[in-house]
Amino acid sequence: MLLYPEPVGRLIEELRRLPGIGQKTAQRLAFHILSMPEAEVKSLSDALVQAKEKTRSCSVCGNFTDSDPCAICGDGSRDQSTICVVERPEDVIALERTREYRGLYHVLGGAISPMEGVGPSDIRLRELLERLKSDVVCEVILATDPNIEGEATAIYIAKLLKPLDIRVTRLAHGLPVGGDLEYADEVTLARALEGRRGM
Repeated sequence: MLLYPEPVGRLIEELRRLPGIGQKTAQRLAFHILSMPEAEVKSLSDALVQAKEKTRSCSVCGNFTDSDPCAICGDGSRDQSTICVVERPEDVIALERTREYRGLYHVLGGAISPMEGVGPSDIRLRELLERLKSDVVCEVILATDPNIEGEATAIYIAKLLKPLDIRVTRLAHGLPVGGDLEYADEVTLARALEGRRGM
């Protein structure tokens, strides 16, 4: 028995391809889209197509942009001596939201993961090394995810950059604000102790 008309079923299947969207959420989104006015659906559709057509990777840092270089790389007021290395463009947004970092970025486009067949040549390490050839960069901040792949990537990059006489630092990992010690896992507590600082 067919549960949905064919176009609705196809819409649900396409929505399910998105990360974090399961069957029920895809169904809820599909039915919401069907109940929207036609003008809003067309506007959503146009936004999807335009975002895909007009967004590309910055030739300098690899972040998503609609101009090349991106607004961050093209901003002469930013600290050109520091590059923060992240895995994905959404990591740039997270760091920018803090309004604490005023340097440049380098988006790797992933992390080293032998289990998934992703090696050092599959991420943007060559481009990072190219950027470091200038004498301008004094520090590289490794801001990869605090998981196995992110740690492996950070260690690999640190070893790769060691002969270049550039300061390599890693984002501190520790306890979230408002968290309780008793609920923190051992690795998080160990990282919090390692990353402690004077007051």
